[in-house]
Amino acid sequence: MADVLDYRTMPFSTELSENVDIVQTIYNHSTDIKTRTFPLAGSREAFMLFIDGMVNESLLDVHVLAPLLQARADNTRIDFAYICSIVSTSQLTVVTSFEELLNHIANGCVALLVDQMPFGIAVGVAGWQQRGIEEPAAESIIRGPREGFTETLSVNTSMLRRKIKDPSLKLDPFQVGRYTKTSVLVAHIDGIANHALVEEVHSRIKRIDIDGVLESGYIEGLIEDHPYSPFPQIQVTERPDVVSASLLEGKIGIMVDGTPFCLIAPTTFFAMLQSPEDYYQRYIISSFIRWLRFLFLIISLVLPSLYVAILTFHQEMVPTSLLLSIAKSREEIPFPALIEALLMEVSFEALREAGVRLPKQVGSAVSIVGALVIGQAATSAGLVSSPMVMVVAITGIASFLLPQYSAGIAIRLLRFPIMFLSGMFGLLGLMLGVIAIIIHLCSLRSLGVPYLQPLAPMKWSEMLDSFMVSPIWANRKRPSLTGRKNKIRQPSNNRPDQEDEGATP
Repeated sequence: MADVLDYRTMPFSTELSENVDIVQTIYNHSTDIKTRTFPLAGSREAFMLFIDGMVNESLLDVHVLAPLLQARADNTRIDFAYICSIVSTSQLTVVTSFEELLNHIANGCVALLVDQMPFGIAVGVAGWQQRGIEEPAAESIIRGPREGFTETLSVNTSMLRRKIKDPSLKLDPFQVGRYTKTSVLVAHIDGIANHALVEEVHSRIKRIDIDGVLESGYIEGLIEDHPYSPFPQIQVTERPDVVSASLLEGKIGIMVDGTPFCLIAPTTFFAMLQSPEDYYQRYIISSFIRWLRFLFLIISLVLPSLYVAILTFHQEMVPTSLLLSIAKSREEIPFPALIEALLMEVSFEALREAGVRLPKQVGSAVSIVGALVIGQAATSAGLVSSPMVMVVAITGIASFLLPQYSAGIAIRLLRFPIMFLSGMFGLLGLMLGVIAIIIHLCSLRSLGVPYLQPLAPMKWSEMLDSFMVSPIWANRKRPSLTGRKNKIRQPSNNRPDQEDEGATP
């Protein structure tokens, strides 16, 4: 009997008993492995093996097992060509190594071994329970498609194919993880995506050597340019329309089996502040909402720090009446403004995370009621002042406007070191913290693409769509750093009020 560790290099034998011994040794002590041995014509035998719960057994009985048993009754000569003619399934694959056979079994195929055949047959009758297509909870919109990716890779690729029907959409397969053997697909549009960019993604995925990949976050952490940065350099989404729009810009999509979250690379800081709904609504309204996001991004980052710096070092900047009101509310507070801000910010972040982790039915109620009760109790107990409660509340609301959760949590994290700098050095510390963040953003790359593009380096032709939503007819060109091969998206005469040549007035 063969050693389990040597199955990768062992060839198939013409003796069925030897092949069965190897397979049963590999799957020893596995109660979910189902096997069956049955006779065929000419005193030959066949062996069938599959994983319980990953195979559609009704299809297996009707389209595989029944034809094989009928062939035995007819006393027909059994060979691979005849098996292909009677087994009515679309997926029938010859495998020449045990490693390849086990990969097919793990993906829901049935392994068929026949006596006197020095190879195995993988029959595709996969059928396991899977979640239906639902609207992504973290990326809900008012107008736009309601479907989101699921944990099944084939379902996700079909949704992507429904959006982009051209055969130039390529899905390059990879297998990552020594034990999980997770299927990974790299999606790009041939003729739009930069070939060097596609090759860079391929090379980064190929060099991953890890025991298992359970979610796309594993891939993200192993291929990003700056792993120590708090800012995400790869966009994450559950929406097929977002992935399709990114592919049409020349970007790369990375889909991982077992998770609904797809990776998009390269990305920029400004892409993290964009919502797919921006391009489904009127561009004037969407531009206003985008400006609102930029404003509240700044508020979310610096408002508590600005409050601490002014109250600690720069009281002369506050109008006298407002300063007297704040001083009156703080006269019984035992903590300096920095400690007060840290106390409230930590409490608010804890409540927000508690609301996320609790069941959906009670999570929002607990976070809202908890914030009200703790804020009121802390104010009544004289631990924090009413203006500080307002500052923290406005900061929390501002952080909710960021459409990308990964970008929002980075801003929430950086708020604390800026508060420390403001509490120690005032507005000087605040400006030093902001300058340090800007320098860090300028140094980041996403697959070699500058993170602050088109602001740094400056691309005047692409600035419009970064800071405001341009009309659909004005988006004539793709981004220069990702769509170099096929720059023109549409002709210049698509403006609705522009008359066609030859049209009668």
